[in-house]
Amino acid sequence: MKIKKLALLLAAFSMAVSITACGPKKASEQVQTPAESGTPTETTAATTEVKPEDGAKLVIWESKDERSFTDEIAKQFTAKYNVQVKIEEVAPTDQVTKLTQDGPSGLAADVVLFPHDSLGRAASANLVLPNDLFAEETTKNNTEIAIKGVTYNDVLYGYPRSAETYALYYNKSLVKEAPKSFDDVLAFGKTFTDKAKKKYGIMWETGNMYFNYPFIATTGGYIYGKEGTDKDDIGINSAGAVEGLKVYQSLKEVLPVKSGDITPDIKRSLFGSGDVAMDINGPWELAGYKAALGDKLGIAPIPSIGGQPAVSMAGVKGWYVNAYSKYPNAAKLFAQFASTKDAQLLLNEKVGSVPTNKEALESEQIKSDPYVSAFAEQTKSSQPMPSIPEMGNVWGPVNAALPEIWDNGKDPKATLDKAAQQIKDLNNGVKKD
Repeated sequence: MKIKKLALLLAAFSMAVSITACGPKKASEQVQTPAESGTPTETTAATTEVKPEDGAKLVIWESKDERSFTDEIAKQFTAKYNVQVKIEEVAPTDQVTKLTQDGPSGLAADVVLFPHDSLGRAASANLVLPNDLFAEETTKNNTEIAIKGVTYNDVLYGYPRSAETYALYYNKSLVKEAPKSFDDVLAFGKTFTDKAKKKYGIMWETGNMYFNYPFIATTGGYIYGKEGTDKDDIGINSAGAVEGLKVYQSLKEVLPVKSGDITPDIKRSLFGSGDVAMDINGPWELAGYKAALGDKLGIAPIPSIGGQPAVSMAGVKGWYVNAYSKYPNAAKLFAQFASTKDAQLLLNEKVGSVPTNKEALESEQIKSDPYVSAFAEQTKSSQPMPSIPEMGNVWGPVNAALPEIWDNGKDPKATLDKAAQQIKDLNNGVKKD
């Protein structure tokens, strides 16, 4: 799961900074000056006034999985603006680290793509330009959660293109009606789970904070204060979080498996074979699950917790313009062009993504797709991951605490208090440039 890489990314980022700081003199001589970033304005320039620089050529970083979309949108962009586009495959979760290394030396792409929780690192290091020319239409056309995701310190940087959260996959031949609450899940699980036969009513990655955020947030817990921006207000051990983690702990009865034994591969295999009736997972599994179950596949919002709609953790994937790009106008035009309503619908057609464009979400293409619309419904009660640099300090402590609660039955309050203190200590040790 990509989220597991986030803690590693922080270490990689710190290493990258160290390498940059200690690099040979020759490297420093090659460092470029960032393009003029400008200041976001209240009124934006009309699209027709923005022209690509003469002779502009762009390099775009895109994932291997979603390259089919960018190949197509790049052709359309070149046809309209006569700007050549070269695509290089770089995993989105690796792009900020690579941009840190390659941006100042002029080796990075002009337009990059990454999940919004990496924005704080990129923006605080001045690696990306604000979305200034298209701020007004970007804000008007996309959902509030998407705009929050690509904004850092009240500055809009990104051009959102898809939202990502998880939902409840279920096998209709085993579960006649999607459960409304985790009480329903527990009741069904007691009738279906048979550990000796490796059959389970539900399965999810119980040791991964990303998938367990509903048990923290739905009943009032949180990570970093208001809208995830206050590193000194740690709420993963609040009374609300403890209440939700008790529900989480109760589900061990119908999923008597240690956290370390629940991997994406194991889940995928068991759900596909009908030995797991329900799975909490993201849209990246949709194609495989459709192939495995066909018409038996159903998707529904995460069951409620404590009588409240489950609050899932959301990521917003967006384009960003490299601050060291030689062609910032052309790059901004591409980022805008590749994130419009039509572009997001093309992305959905190619890879099954969930749009952030409000008109796209209301389109027949999305509404008539029961799977994508189910993820879209879950995003309504989701929260974007905090994007401040200190978010990288949360994953390790919480991902260590969850197995203690799940596997060893430790008291949620005491375990989360320990995790909160570890996060605080890490935050106090964060070196800021």
